[in-house]
Amino acid sequence: MKSRPSHAPFPSASKSAGRSRRAGSHIPVAEAEAALVEHYPRLVRLAYLALPVSTGRHRRVLLAHRLAQRSLRVALNSAAGDVVYPLLRREVLRGALAGGRRNGRLRTALTGAGLPQVVGLRMHPRAGGGDELALDRALAALPAAARAAYGLLGVEGLDERAARDVLAEAGADDPRGAVRTAAAVDNDHRLLAAGEFDPCTVQVRPTDLLRRRQRARAGLAAAAAVAVGAVLLAVATAGGSPEPYGSAGSPGSAAAAAHALDPAALVRASPQAWTATARLDFTAWPARGNRAADSALLGRALAVWAHPAASVQVTATPGTPRTAPAQPPQLLYAGDVDAVTVVVFYDGLRLVRYAQARSGGGGAAALDFAQVEGADITTAAAVVLDRVDGNTRFLTAPWVADAAGRDLLRPGTPAVPLHRAADGTTDPVRMPGAGATSGTCGTTWPALQLRSSGKVAEQHSFLLTDLGDLTPVHLTFTPPPAPGDTPRAPREATGAQALASWAHGACRLGELRGQGVRSVNDWQFARMVLPEGAGSAAWTCDRADTWRGPGRATVQFLPPGAPAASPGTLAGRQSDGSACSRFSPHVMAGVMWKSPGGRWYLLAAGSRDVTAITSDLATASGATLAAPAPRGTRTTLSARTTSGLVLHPLGGA
Repeated sequence: MKSRPSHAPFPSASKSAGRSRRAGSHIPVAEAEAALVEHYPRLVRLAYLALPVSTGRHRRVLLAHRLAQRSLRVALNSAAGDVVYPLLRREVLRGALAGGRRNGRLRTALTGAGLPQVVGLRMHPRAGGGDELALDRALAALPAAARAAYGLLGVEGLDERAARDVLAEAGADDPRGAVRTAAAVDNDHRLLAAGEFDPCTVQVRPTDLLRRRQRARAGLAAAAAVAVGAVLLAVATAGGSPEPYGSAGSPGSAAAAAHALDPAALVRASPQAWTATARLDFTAWPARGNRAADSALLGRALAVWAHPAASVQVTATPGTPRTAPAQPPQLLYAGDVDAVTVVVFYDGLRLVRYAQARSGGGGAAALDFAQVEGADITTAAAVVLDRVDGNTRFLTAPWVADAAGRDLLRPGTPAVPLHRAADGTTDPVRMPGAGATSGTCGTTWPALQLRSSGKVAEQHSFLLTDLGDLTPVHLTFTPPPAPGDTPRAPREATGAQALASWAHGACRLGELRGQGVRSVNDWQFARMVLPEGAGSAAWTCDRADTWRGPGRATVQFLPPGAPAASPGTLAGRQSDGSACSRFSPHVMAGVMWKSPGGRWYLLAAGSRDVTAITSDLATASGATLAAPAPRGTRTTLSARTTSGLVLHPLGGA
């Protein structure tokens, strides 16, 4: 992409798009098409920014192209006195904003001729650096109209007044507020020129085709290659700049497939890459292990990945494609670990672990897939190399300066230093629940406590625990609200208060094994003074987020004096939703509680914005309720927040 002045990341289109025409006639087809082709990349980029983030990057790419192409229809039906480009831009934004309001317009955009039909492949813009990633996350938190406003300010170079006018014409609900929100984003508009926000320059990845018959698989892959080729051809015609695949050929070709399985083509990061980047994830991992130069081993691992035999034990976290590499992956590790030889690859979206018997005989090979898109300094801090006899051996990231082990069920016991080899491989760590009676978590819950190097994060310590996947789970903690304080964000669970709270929730982590969980936050959303001077109780909501998106929440009641390792009373559960996340920051729950004096009470509590709680027995102002109630009482609870939102307890308790 050509360089542009910093004050206007993209050139103005108004002069080149507008010409004088005779009144009473329609815009000529050739002129409308010329305007679309000339400004196609800008229109697609605007649509991509404004479309709902929840649709996923693949669908956003397709929809952005669809909205840009269908805007031509409106231009052709407009009067000849109109300027073409503003008409195209208005229609693109109108379609994208309507999709954000979920009124059916987005579904309409998915139908009809012109939407590329890509089967067997998924497309997404190229990943950017740390600054682009930070901007992408900041924009994802904004409403659709604000994201559109940010695009008008950055992509179009409009001032705030002009941006408001464009949004108003496109049907935005609050143009002034949208522009004000976009203007408050502290970032450089020039970052919008990066590939992270360019749906005209895409990368492709395969979907999971394992369930399809071999013959159908070949046919669908060919159709997918043709479809992607058509999309890239259309983009090139419209002035885009698709990233060249290289001398190996286009995606889906035989040459590209062979190139992806060539050990010599493996991507290898330099040993010091992590010290010179703001993007601390698996892309910054160097290739380590005593077999990292063993071409025969690497070629065998790649071949098994592409075509696993029936004897190969294949596992994958939920939602993770098991498909062959579409291009040469990055090598993270190849070496001998205990009784096995292990190879770990990273393809930008997944970790793939290949393991074979170290002796070369006895036991089948194993292949494990795990989704790790969007990993960061904590969630990319360790990978499981081997599990044997109830122990796990990890490979830690190059930015990990210190490692220690601690027991979550003994919060007062200090962490014990954990030895690591020169390549970052840890000594064996006991697996949570190893040796425990079925249905119990045992007497210990081991966790890793890692500390990042001062070169990337000053004294940044964090907790990870093994839940049976290739990457351990990041544990965080949100403390209870303080009077007059602003809402608190999750923090690392290494402090005394966090460890004390996690001791009551650790055993319930076993329910999440093998579910592809990325992180779990223990949120102490309320504290309440109990009747009869029985002390203070806590209410927590443990929010587990998976790599693929869905999550689950578990609410507990923690009475005073409960043993450190004992789980709290289950007060609510949501198996698939947004409860207790930043997208749903309100929660309430209730339990029956027996006082030390032998009397029963209905107790309920809500998060910080709750102003009243109502039951069939009593009503209380504020965020807590305590009412005498006969043992076994069943009642209906509800709460109301400052904004008027009505809450009900999570089901499943």
